[in-house]
Amino acid sequence: MNLESKLAPALLKIISELYSVDVNPAQIQLQKTRKDFKGDITLVVFPFLKISKKGPEETGAEIAEKLMESIDLVTAYNTVKGFLNFEIADSYWLEQLKGINAQENYGLDLSESKIQMVEYSSPNTNKPLHLGHLRNNFLGHSVSLILGVNGYEMVKTQIINDRGIHICKSMLAWERFGEGETPESSGMKGDKLVGKYYVAFDKALKEELAVLSKEWAEGNFGNGDEKAIAEYQRLSEASAEKEDDKARKAIEGKIKELLNNQTQIMKDVKEMLLKWEAKESQVYALWEKMNGWVYKGFDVTYESMGVSFDKLYYESDTYITGKELVEKGLESGTFFKKDDGSVWIDLSDEGLDEKLVLRADGTAVYMTQDIGTAYQRFLDYPKLDGIVYTVGNEQDYHFKVLFLILKKLGFKWAANCYHLSYGMVDLPTGKMKSREGTVVDADDLINDVVQKAKDMTQERGHIEGMSEDEKTALYRMIGLGGLKYYLMKVDPKKRMLFNPEESVDLNGNTGPFIQYAHARISSLLRKAENISEVQTTIDIHESERELIKHLADYPELIQMAGKEYSPALIANYSYELVKLYNSFYQSVSIFKEEDAQKMNMRLVLSQNVGSVIKTAMGLLGIQVPERM
Repeated sequence: MNLESKLAPALLKIISELYSVDVNPAQIQLQKTRKDFKGDITLVVFPFLKISKKGPEETGAEIAEKLMESIDLVTAYNTVKGFLNFEIADSYWLEQLKGINAQENYGLDLSESKIQMVEYSSPNTNKPLHLGHLRNNFLGHSVSLILGVNGYEMVKTQIINDRGIHICKSMLAWERFGEGETPESSGMKGDKLVGKYYVAFDKALKEELAVLSKEWAEGNFGNGDEKAIAEYQRLSEASAEKEDDKARKAIEGKIKELLNNQTQIMKDVKEMLLKWEAKESQVYALWEKMNGWVYKGFDVTYESMGVSFDKLYYESDTYITGKELVEKGLESGTFFKKDDGSVWIDLSDEGLDEKLVLRADGTAVYMTQDIGTAYQRFLDYPKLDGIVYTVGNEQDYHFKVLFLILKKLGFKWAANCYHLSYGMVDLPTGKMKSREGTVVDADDLINDVVQKAKDMTQERGHIEGMSEDEKTALYRMIGLGGLKYYLMKVDPKKRMLFNPEESVDLNGNTGPFIQYAHARISSLLRKAENISEVQTTIDIHESERELIKHLADYPELIQMAGKEYSPALIANYSYELVKLYNSFYQSVSIFKEEDAQKMNMRLVLSQNVGSVIKTAMGLLGIQVPERM
């Protein structure tokens, strides 16, 4: 029974008798005492001023005195304006510690009463994983772990975007410029090799675009499409007439897009996509070969990240299901076809706009495969309670539309689809751009932070007597732990700036700071001879009280993190726990304590802090060392 449930009935009875009125239980408002006030729990007095006909100070004193007469749980009180702050007996907090210590999986619900799916990673097979993918993977994997200790059976999944115009760009560039290069001949990971040709395509496109832009600006349209030429001339005239810079730039953007589609290389890549969808043997074989390179590269990176998946979906499969659902939607009137043969949905009644679900040439778009993937998942898992999509906030509109389309198609489970929208990761140098090859490669970054952790540990750590394998494992644990923690301590919804130097710092709100605390506690417990049950008759220090109070919040914190899909709550709880433990460690002695019961209690307290650090960091996908 928690503190609120112990105090609320007693307060209800006392206030009703004190003022001879029937008090509504909802009027008993209890909350944690603010840090700048002295106390453990606070009663809001304002609702009772009308019936007491007295000021808040006197009303608070009357209630508190009566409460202390009736129960021995409260030892002192103070009133600040309309807030009555109670100090709770040491015996209560020691009972809390005793209860915490008795639970094997404290704070965790491992019942698995429902099935939940979390999608994360979901990369394109035209480039290697980068810093943005790291935040995505760490968030999604952590959320799956958090939901798993909130009573769900978890299915960790991804949709691999292995088809589409972007994939064909790498394929076409390799055909034209690759000269048969392979991962083996180049010594490059397969995903990096394919990414190299995605950048090469963009370079070739820009070169063609520069030539075409000059020619069309001079009126030399060559064999250009008549409709495109007419639209180009219309837009050019509109741009010249615009005085507003913003409006003119918007039109210039449309002109660039139009010209992009008129370049020969873009026409060729669209033709390749049509051949792929028709499963033309040569194109399909190239696609299978290059995707095979990428998958091998991804597997190495995922293992390095420490993330895994239970079920893989491929866009090359699910887009077919999506197209079938679009055809059914056309028959039912959910979708409509335009004169050019493209298929759309009109969402203007919902405050949105028209959305393309199938191109005029019959090829699928992202929305097509997402419709098919969602449908397939609920077919594969009939008891599935819901899906959490871990995707960046630049796709907020896409998922709003997707969930609305699924609802209009008649799928009731659409209400249980949730977009875990997270902010982008910026660098001190600015935004990353895949096409220009200015991304921070995931493998390189992981290796970099592990090296930084090695340098830091060798300089400041206590690793004497460890084998080389143990040292290597420790460096990786610290480096990867620092990286994961840094990317997850920020609220998922917020955009963040990444600084690799800070991520492995031993001071401040960092993973290594928390890992070091666990190592210190492990060292302390190794020195302990016997740890027995806590006695509840001893006095406790203020630092011990605050530490127990924070431990007592852990189960509620786990539930909140699950409801809000927020690893950041667990990360920052862990940081506060370690700060409180450090304060306790500096305030009292453990092994020099003459009172055996107090020494034992401090060891039990340390043991449980260490246990919570381990489980909390484990929910972030972070290991904690026994030595550091």
